Amino acid sequence: MTECTDTEQNASAVPLSAAGRPLPRRWLAIIATIWAGQAVSMVTSYAAGYAAVWYVTETTGSALALSLMTICAMLPTGLLAPFGGVVADRFNRKTVMIAADLGVGIVSLGLGLLILTGEVSLPLIALFAAARSVGQAFHSPAMMATLPLLVPDKHLVRINTLDQLLLSIVSIGAPAFGILLYTTVGFHVVMFLDFFGALAAVAGLMLAKIPTVRDEAAQNQHVLANLHDGWRALAARRGLLMLMVAVTLGTMIFSPLSAVYPLMTYSYFGGDGYMASITEAAWGIGMIVGSGVIMVWGGGRRLALLMVVACVLTGVITVVCGLLPPTAFAAFAVLCGLMAVPCAWFNAPTMTLAQRNVPEEKLGRVMGLMSAGFGLASPVGVALGGALAEGIGVAPFFVVDGVLCIVLGAAMYLPRSIRALDAPASEGAGASVSADTEAGSGASASAAPISPAARYDAPSSAE
Repeated sequence: MTECTDTEQNASAVPLSAAGRPLPRRWLAIIATIWAGQAVSMVTSYAAGYAAVWYVTETTGSALALSLMTICAMLPTGLLAPFGGVVADRFNRKTVMIAADLGVGIVSLGLGLLILTGEVSLPLIALFAAARSVGQAFHSPAMMATLPLLVPDKHLVRINTLDQLLLSIVSIGAPAFGILLYTTVGFHVVMFLDFFGALAAVAGLMLAKIPTVRDEAAQNQHVLANLHDGWRALAARRGLLMLMVAVTLGTMIFSPLSAVYPLMTYSYFGGDGYMASITEAAWGIGMIVGSGVIMVWGGGRRLALLMVVACVLTGVITVVCGLLPPTAFAAFAVLCGLMAVPCAWFNAPTMTLAQRNVPEEKLGRVMGLMSAGFGLASPVGVALGGALAEGIGVAPFFVVDGVLCIVLGAAMYLPRSIRALDAPASEGAGASVSADTEAGSGASASAAPISPAARYDAPSSAE
């Protein structure tokens, strides 16, 4: 009897991942190792991206060419992310992430060598942007599907926020860093630096002990059948599906503001490039603050409600921006920073709710579908919103856009199925909707076994 009790105590002392798997006691060191490499890669990637933008600006001076660069940098991720999710569930996710990062690094190295030989051109730069986007389409679903295996559930929102926090910090300094290197030591040096940044990301992943989860049933299926299984896993929780649709609509509604901000500064407030940079800096600072709040707080227990509140707050501030007089630029800059704070409360809760409510062996495909939806919603929203702003004026567009955000936020929490995502029953592990649970097993969510179709290797036998 005593022996049994001791065993239970020892078992309870072992930390569990958000997916209900035993974690090594140094799980935080594993996360730190991964993200140290990813952070270095983010800095060099942003620097390389802005150096490429500056090259296109300097050599063509064409808005059309810059638009082409933007499309090349966004469209492949939106189109290929679902297939990246399939690959993440079929193969070793660690290997997929390493291959994606290494592939992007090799592309940067190749471009750097071509620049040295004088063979660089606009088509090559566009190909560079597209190749990086392809790498992201395979890296992101694998990374997002892996995170629940590496951290306890109570820290999942924080770790999901870490990516956004790092991006917010990097986005403030990396563009200037990239342009500085471009103008002082040369375009090729920036590309070589990006190659070494990719190697840092690869090194972080190789050193980390990451469990392997694969859907063995998917091995012999057609790709389209794999995608259908991913869709069924997402649609199995009606509330989750409805929430994803709402977030996609929210992305379409809000994304045009990124294109309209400079126009608001120039045409409405009569500002210049310096004033436009102030609004960009304010936005970046606001994103850092908002991400920091989630990192410290953890997001609480009602993540869907948090997203609703964030949507409404964002809409209210956007409306106020559109009602400002043309002499109130200082207030506009402050509001840009304030608007970014609740905007930082969307991504991590969205990913966390999916990670908690989708079987882990299908999570890559679900994350791929989500990435595709969000990725394609942005350019569509920019196109539609730009046309609307052109027709009604930039300040009225802020008002209309803000009202749409408020309406969407208020409507988002009306469906009972969405509110159910915040119920205690859904606060278990990522495998809370495993086959056993769906079949009516009385096992707790935290102890829910993985689907028999998936293979699991313990962290101690990391690959």
